[in-house]
Amino acid sequence: MAKKPVQLDENGKRKFGARDCLAYAAGDFGCNMSFALKGTMAIFWTQFMRMDSILYAALLLAVQVWDAINDPLIGTIIDNDKRTTYKRGKFLAYVWLGSIGLLVAGAMCFIPWVKDATNVIKSIVFVAGYILWDAFYTIANVPYGSLLSLISKEPADRASLSAFRSVGSMVGNMVPMVLLPMLIYDENNNIKGNTVFFVALLMGVLGFIAFQYMIRNTTIRVDENVQCSEDQPKFNIFKALKNFAKNRPAVGATVAAMGMFIGMQGATTAVTVMFQSYFKNVALSGVVSMFAMIPIIVFTPLARKMVVKYGKKELSVIGALCSVLASVLMCVLRISPSGMGMVVYILCQLLYSLGLGIYSTVSWSMMGDAIDYNEWKNGSREEGTVYSMHSFFRKLAQGVGPSLALVIMGMLGYAGVNGGNQLFSVALNMRYLVAGLYLFSALLQFVGLALIYNLDKKTLDKMNAELAQRQTSED
Repeated sequence: MAKKPVQLDENGKRKFGARDCLAYAAGDFGCNMSFALKGTMAIFWTQFMRMDSILYAALLLAVQVWDAINDPLIGTIIDNDKRTTYKRGKFLAYVWLGSIGLLVAGAMCFIPWVKDATNVIKSIVFVAGYILWDAFYTIANVPYGSLLSLISKEPADRASLSAFRSVGSMVGNMVPMVLLPMLIYDENNNIKGNTVFFVALLMGVLGFIAFQYMIRNTTIRVDENVQCSEDQPKFNIFKALKNFAKNRPAVGATVAAMGMFIGMQGATTAVTVMFQSYFKNVALSGVVSMFAMIPIIVFTPLARKMVVKYGKKELSVIGALCSVLASVLMCVLRISPSGMGMVVYILCQLLYSLGLGIYSTVSWSMMGDAIDYNEWKNGSREEGTVYSMHSFFRKLAQGVGPSLALVIMGMLGYAGVNGGNQLFSVALNMRYLVAGLYLFSALLQFVGLALIYNLDKKTLDKMNAELAQRQTSED
């Protein structure tokens, strides 16, 4: 049977379709095979490696600040990489390089054979492993995020890519979310450190396979170097950073993302301790988290049509309000350590996840629009810099959130040496800390999306029309 001929667009590129969406989803699956391991680090280092929680919080904050600084550096390197010609484009070339390193880099954060060493040795091993992992993750993730605005310039296509990225992220989180607690904790709810290392290696291999599928099935349709004509000034990092600060959509989306990560990443360790010592079943935590993904799964297929009808900002603000309501209920309702208490917790999580799902399915598309906004207002796209600055603050939040949460946990009585058997008073504190972190997260998302982000449906249509007219006049 003859193959169906590939349909081309007016520029001779393969027409946008499901292949692009699946490939883009595979990219975030690859990222999350590595990123999902971060939620295990605090438990591994404070409970198995017996590192003081305050020391770990300080080290995590330090490496996360470097992580955040690293992103703009990589972004500017990519934006300035104009002389080399790559077969599939520079963005995909950098993703390929990062995917090679991530084969083993994730496991380097979980080296268990220095458990009995001094704190100095443990600190060196943690910092070195994290920096190695971070370098390769950044090389892959920054250009991957920038690709959304280059695969298609159509708003509906970008909404589809953003939604499928959320699917890739969701699946990439669900697999380790469900399986890791079953694999790396024993019957007494204590972590098995040696097992974590080998599971991390396996996840690196799965991520590499996903990245290779994405690279081979992605088509670039928007000029990567639109800002690089001969009569334009050379790239200026300080001007780019200044432009980012003036880019309200980018700033609003970044504030919302920071809120999401400060709350969600910050709550990860507290949630694990809550299931270890409050619900007394850490292996079940992954299954509960999987149930919380149901609203995201339901909403994702509807995202494209709803975005076209109502707008991205409008939908995401409604989502943030849902999350605020859910976290308030989590604070005030009685959630006992019994089975019924877990049911109440799951119902609150479902509502919270509905709000988070609405926002997450369009969040990456909103950043793609923010890159267009930069071109609309400043005459240059600067994909790498705009996205990497967004990533800078996201990663800063990913460090501040868990570090701050660990400090608060220590103040509330958490002690890593007790492993999965904390005092009941400590476990109860974790139950309320989780609710409080979720509430803070939801409120910050609302501020970023409702009060700062300014690309509502009407403004977005105007921007796209003017950019299209500008490109037509240049042609």
